[in-house]
Parts: sequence; C-alpha cells; structure tokens
Amino acid sequence: MSSIYRHAMGSDFDRLHPEIQRRFGFSSGDGCAAVGRGVMERVWHGQPYTLPFLYVGTWRRIMFPQRGRDVPFSVHNYAYRDRFGRETVTWVRDFGPPLGRRFDATMIYSEARGRIVDYLGTHQHLAVDIDLSVDERGGMHLRSGAQRFSRDEPGLGATFRLRRTVRGGVDQVRRRRGPGRRETAA
Repeated sequence: MSSIYRHAMGSDFDRLHPEIQRRFGFSSGDGCAAVGRGVMERVWHGQPYTLPFLYVGTWRRIMFPQRGRDVPFSVHNYAYRDRFGRETVTWVRDFGPPLGRRFDATMIYSEARGRIVDYLGTHQHLAVDIDLSVDERGGMHLRSGAQRFSRDEPGLGATFRLRRTVRGGVDQVRRRRGPGRRETAA
C-alpha cells in the first residue's frame, strides 16, 4: 500500500522536496510514524460570529477560538488501517503558548470523492475535502474544500453541508523543509 498522499497527488508527489516525500510517503505497512516540530506563522479564525462554533469545537478537539502568531507546535502522524480497511493517517497537533490547544484529525483517501478527506476531532463528525498541490519550492500545499458534518461511514451516509458563513473561510497550509522552515496556516 502506498501513502494516501502519494495516491492523491499521483506523479506530482515526486516533485515534492525529498524530505517532504519522506514525511508524507509512509503507510501502515511501513511500521513507522512521523513527528514534526515547527512554528506556525499565523493561526486565525473567521468572523466574530463564528466564535461560538469554535468554542464548541474545543470539546472534541476540532477547532479553537484563539488567534496567534509564531506559535510553536508539534504534530504526530501515525498510519494504520481503520475498521473499514482504509489506509488512514492520524494528525495530532499540539500548539504551545499562547494557544495551549490540541487539534486531532484523521485523513483518508476517498475513492468516491477522488481526494483526501480530513475527519476532524475526537469523534470525526466534521469532514473536510483536502486538495493537495506542490508549490514552487517543493513544499506541499494543502487547501481545504467542502466541509460537512458527517457520518461518512459505509452504510450510514448522513451528511449535512456547512455553509460558508458557519465555517468561516478556507484554510491553506504549506509544509516545507530547509533553513528557516516555518508552517503557515491562513
């Protein structure tokens, strides 16, 4: 089994910086994990009316209401096969001061959607489509797309789309390696 990111990106995966390929190129069959540390240049949230939803999201480590600049963080990724037999990668992000928050997510490659789907939080009720691309420096660009409250488990299929006014915008993250490497979420 290949990495879900390699599967989603196809031949573009080979254009990534070699360290980024190593970081995102493993699967459950490799018996390894990836641990990263960095600094998030900017952590933001949408309009003020989104704050009540963000506070509720803290209960299940889906999202949080704080903003920050130059926030230290760590991320732990583990690949495994979920109970449906899908190749799965966990993302456990711990944000240091001033945020002091944890954010949990689980990613799969969805054949039906033709892309990575990110299930957010401890109960994975919020599903977000993720589009991947390679930037000019060999970094991986992750852009969030359609978001929905979901129980996208086989046989259930109950889905409720989130309106843009509730979700508060589009997230973009770039992951790079090299001198002065920093993560950016905007």
